[in-house]
Amino acid sequence: MNILILGSGGREHALARKIFKSPLLSNLYIAPGNAGTEECGINIPVNIEDFQAVKTIIIDKDIHLVVVGPEAPLVAGVSDFIKSDPDLKYIPVIGPDRKGAMLEGSKDFAKKFMFRNNIPTARYGSFTVETLQEGKAFLRNMQPPYVLKADGLAAGKGVLIIGCLAEAERELEDMLKGKFGRAGNRVVIEEYLSGIELSVFILTDGESFVLLPEAKDYKRIGEGDTGLNTGGMGAVSPVPFAQGDFLAKVGERIIKPTVEGLKKEGIPYIGFIFIGLMNCGGDPYVIEYNVRLGDPESEVILPRIKSDLLQMLVATAKKELKNFRISIDPRTACTVMLVSGGYPGNYEKNKMITGLDKVEDSILFHAGTAKKNGNIVTSGGRVIAVTSLADTMKEALAISYRNAEKVVFEGKYYRRDIGFDL
Repeated sequence: MNILILGSGGREHALARKIFKSPLLSNLYIAPGNAGTEECGINIPVNIEDFQAVKTIIIDKDIHLVVVGPEAPLVAGVSDFIKSDPDLKYIPVIGPDRKGAMLEGSKDFAKKFMFRNNIPTARYGSFTVETLQEGKAFLRNMQPPYVLKADGLAAGKGVLIIGCLAEAERELEDMLKGKFGRAGNRVVIEEYLSGIELSVFILTDGESFVLLPEAKDYKRIGEGDTGLNTGGMGAVSPVPFAQGDFLAKVGERIIKPTVEGLKKEGIPYIGFIFIGLMNCGGDPYVIEYNVRLGDPESEVILPRIKSDLLQMLVATAKKELKNFRISIDPRTACTVMLVSGGYPGNYEKNKMITGLDKVEDSILFHAGTAKKNGNIVTSGGRVIAVTSLADTMKEALAISYRNAEKVVFEGKYYRRDIGFDL
């Protein structure tokens, strides 16, 4: 089979590395890819939101299956485009259509979906610039801290948690007046949920689903979960408390109603669903849906899947997932993200990376890298994820941290406390 992966981050390198191992694979293409995905297949430098360019690749490379990595092309409708194009409509896509992608593309849509389907989530209100005063009144009737979310896609930076009412009112006004661009044209205000976060992941064909390994990631730039939000500074899988009764509650109260709700509402969902959860005293509540795998969670959950991922994706495309039995490595996987100095604010690119060849017993997933004049250089804020597997979290982290020191580039920074709360 000839496979096309759309995307360029650590998630796409993790997908490429896993698919590359499948005996079903003939050729693997990644658009646009990065310096790491080159080790698994052929990179094609295109803008993946240029759907005509994607069509050209599918036809020229005789693609049999498209796997969409990031959320932006899904929300923009890449699945709809492929399904509606007479030359492409028989090519299966792992990734929902535009309506299904609204689970991530609109916080308001997701909250209404959860309430319609009795899925446990925080109390909320949804406001626009025309209803700004109602929004401020809603805040005054809530207890701090206050959670404000830009309704649309904001690259992981559209969520604010604020302790002061006056500041929350100012931020609400700033968001509705353009702080996050069009993503903030509507703002969802949520009740704050207290507990420990984690993420569960499923792959669904719209009828059945397979439960993938769960993970916990660390979003804040600073140790002890301080500072600005990032795309993720590290992750751990499995999550110690996400076993037994708790996981059974997640399945019955959240996963099954989600899949059944999509079906009931006529949304033909084929692809991954990432469910961000809060464990509130042993009960799971949904914080958010994402319509793809997480990053850096992919870098810990995919290495733990022992099954043939491509075979699982083919079963999904054929709506035969109910017959698939997934095999999971019981060991713990931990990843530590090496980032550019200044991230998540301004940072410099094109810093040469050395020491990659000195890494032992870890997997390096490239997130923001490129090839330049024969060298591998930084091309993003999050640069490389260092993933290790071991019998315990402590052992896995020790290996990742040892190898994090061997990778060198100017301004390198990483958190030294991944897993501190577990």
